[in-house]
Amino acid sequence: MTARIAELATHYDRSAAFPAESLRIAHEAGLLTATIGKRYGGQGAGVEESARILHTLGQGDPSVALIAAMTLTNHARQAVQPHWPEELYARVVKESFERPVLLNHARVEPELGSPARGGLPATRARRTADGWAVSGTKRFVTGAEGLDWFLVWATTDEDEPRVGTFLVPGGSPGIEITGRWDQLGLRASGSHDVTFRDVEVPYEHVIGIGPHGPAAEQDNRAGAALHLPLAALYLGVARTAQAAFHHFAQTRVPANLGHPVARTERFRRAAGEIEVLLAAAEQLVFGGAGRLDAGDTSYTPEQALGARVLADRHGVRAVEPAVRLLGNPGLSRGNPLERHFRDIQSAPVHAPQEDVSLLAIDTKALTP
Repeated sequence: MTARIAELATHYDRSAAFPAESLRIAHEAGLLTATIGKRYGGQGAGVEESARILHTLGQGDPSVALIAAMTLTNHARQAVQPHWPEELYARVVKESFERPVLLNHARVEPELGSPARGGLPATRARRTADGWAVSGTKRFVTGAEGLDWFLVWATTDEDEPRVGTFLVPGGSPGIEITGRWDQLGLRASGSHDVTFRDVEVPYEHVIGIGPHGPAAEQDNRAGAALHLPLAALYLGVARTAQAAFHHFAQTRVPANLGHPVARTERFRRAAGEIEVLLAAAEQLVFGGAGRLDAGDTSYTPEQALGARVLADRHGVRAVEPAVRLLGNPGLSRGNPLERHFRDIQSAPVHAPQEDVSLLAIDTKALTP
């Protein structure tokens, strides 16, 4: 499966087209539904299994893995603490077993930026006779072109405003992609800007609605366990870059050397450094995920955040020497290492970013 997705990755990276075929392959392998809870007829995959799924998909195509991660995370949250309207979620599950059904939150806004840094949404949900009319613009909505459900974070227009997540079907009238994703890495992730113009939502299709205030803001510590699978995704990218580096080292025979550069001390030293970085990061991520699944209460949200910070650092650092040692070939569009180098740069961009994570860890560390 990974090989089939990897074969398509170059095309999707060049075209920045929505990777529908690769997601179909992942769906047929049962990966998009792995975290659906057992009470709903799913496997109920935990944090470690989710991390290993995304690590594997990340080796094939991290854009596909990121789109899958958003869906897996939503199902995982529902499995742990049901919050969707029961009948609606049952329908989503039924369809998910039949075809790829993609879910993702729409939270980031042009003015607000990421809610991981605090603040409340400008997107408004206007009360109507039949429910809500949602209007506003969201940024970086991964998989936007193929989403079956947008989970739109918005503020109500009531006399006493509330904040909640409105469940918007992807095919609803009034949804428009208004800004195209054109980034250095993960080009096929389709993380476009999306504008909602009076998109109708039934009254009961809203979750987590509550008072307008600081309590409605994103809690970076509470969701820390969900960041371990995301870290694993990018370690998958780094592992594929490592494989490309090994292939080059074993097959490149300069005329003045007479044997593969893999036998030289500088390539051997770099190979050792890369392996140490990735092996240590994987121990942190998979080990932490396993402790969470085992219900280890001594494993804290701060430890999970710290594991992700270090994993992202190690992933980026592991790919850099590989590119540097290849020289010009490493930056050639025809060399797969060039794409892996671009993709790994997205690792530390995801919210909460490193400075926010470190502040959360520091606050706990300095508390008497």
